[in-house]
Amino acid sequence: MIIGIDMGGTNIDGVVIAAHDGRIVRQVKRPVDRSDYFRSIWNCIKELLRGTEKEDIKRINLSTTVSTNAIVENRISKVGVILQRGPGLKWRFDDLGENVVDVTGSTDHRGIPVSGENPDELTKIKADFLNNSIEAAAVVGKFSTRNPEFEKRAEEYLRDSFREVTMGHTLSGRLNFPRRVRTAYLNAAVCSTFKAFAENIEEALRREGIGAPVYILKADGGTVSLKGAKAKPVETILSGPAASLMGMTALLDEKEADRCLLDIGGTTTDLFFLADGVPVFEPSGIEIGGHKTLVRAVYSTSAGLGGDSYVRMEDGKLKIGPERKGHAVAFGGKHLTPTDALVYLGVMEAEHSRESAEALESMAKEIRMPPGEFAGMIIGNFCKSVRETIENALKKINSNPVYTIKELLDGRTVKPRSVGVIGGPAKALSKYLERELGLPVEYPPNHEIANAIGAALARPTAEITLLADTEREILSIPETGVYEKIGRTYDLRRAKERALSEVKSAGQAMGISSDVPGAEITEESSFNMVKEYRAYKNIRVKAQIKPGLVICRKAERG
Repeated sequence: MIIGIDMGGTNIDGVVIAAHDGRIVRQVKRPVDRSDYFRSIWNCIKELLRGTEKEDIKRINLSTTVSTNAIVENRISKVGVILQRGPGLKWRFDDLGENVVDVTGSTDHRGIPVSGENPDELTKIKADFLNNSIEAAAVVGKFSTRNPEFEKRAEEYLRDSFREVTMGHTLSGRLNFPRRVRTAYLNAAVCSTFKAFAENIEEALRREGIGAPVYILKADGGTVSLKGAKAKPVETILSGPAASLMGMTALLDEKEADRCLLDIGGTTTDLFFLADGVPVFEPSGIEIGGHKTLVRAVYSTSAGLGGDSYVRMEDGKLKIGPERKGHAVAFGGKHLTPTDALVYLGVMEAEHSRESAEALESMAKEIRMPPGEFAGMIIGNFCKSVRETIENALKKINSNPVYTIKELLDGRTVKPRSVGVIGGPAKALSKYLERELGLPVEYPPNHEIANAIGAALARPTAEITLLADTEREILSIPETGVYEKIGRTYDLRRAKERALSEVKSAGQAMGISSDVPGAEITEESSFNMVKEYRAYKNIRVKAQIKPGLVICRKAERG
């Protein structure tokens, strides 16, 4: 059995799926208690386990919006950032707060130290950070991917004083310094929040006596172990949208065409696009909260529109979202939402339909509009906003080369021919979206728990980083403990071949079948250095088992 859990901002959804055929054995949908995440998680797990033998649980896959929501809602740790930039262009990082400081010293583009920092600088910085109530730190050198010694020295000095010290070189081997700084900043900022979430998961599983391995979905649809996610929580940003995409891939009929995919939640609507049936990819890294990162991800964008978005009149105009003030009146809340309009129009059922109707009729009376017409206007405006979000996203995608997770589609534009939609209101909204978008709209069975299904069926993935230095004649792969001698003629081709072989072996050690389709190189660089009239290479290759579904057929539609 496989357990899949999607921890959203509104609901926590869970499924138990038979590993051999994808049949849904049990499903749960419960509201999230934001004041007690542990209780929400524990209750979900307990309910999923009814009638299931604990020994039969093969693994647990989680998707969560914990890190994403922390950034968007600015519920993050106070972070101090230490930079060793060296000479050259001075990037501004005003958006990272007031505690961004520089140290002297530099390493050149070859990874060779030019000068070191003054030891007194770190002493003063630590004291200032502690006086300013800094909770976590990020340390980034401009060329630390080629020589991380400064970051390592700083981390060792600071680690006992702060909850988290993130080193930029551990997150990406790419040389984009501004993105690496922001990625390190966000990793430090969400570390405490994510660790608390992870510890709640671990405690809930301990109480239930479950020892199955736990994986978290990454933004590219792959997975990382819970231990790995605690070390690099920035990789869990947009974990929720990744589960949405995997769920839609699992449940919607396959079409090798351009499509738009929508996940309509309680607070937001997430959008994805397919080109020839393949997800469009974000080549540089995701952007969140105004921060451009190096986090590898499928392309997605969000609109502040959901089934529980706050509906009100402001200056004589109808406003929907982006604020959410709780559940719909129809489900026990106090404020009008698009869900209440759907209930009034008779396309959704609810526990408190009478109270919902009274709330909608009261607001309609205030603006002197028939209630049925007012309900239609709410849904019409909702769908119009979704259409505008889709159009704006397509303009952005089509103004640049289109990348998919398979290849660059040179000179290609994405033109959706149909729309797939999941989420609680998917069925009720489908005909209204179809009318507004002028495209066929399809919603699958189990659309209301598609994220949990996507999380459950996401294939476990392994990732390794190969580092080769032909000057020192050393090759290392930290994840697998490889540390060996190489010759000075070692090159990028051999490094890539070795990385692919090693990641397949690492996957098999995790129980990933050897017949899983392929591995992929996600990062590669080979930098030539000259020292004393001899040429050397600094090589870095990152490889992973390709993201995908455990079960490719649609048996889980059940």
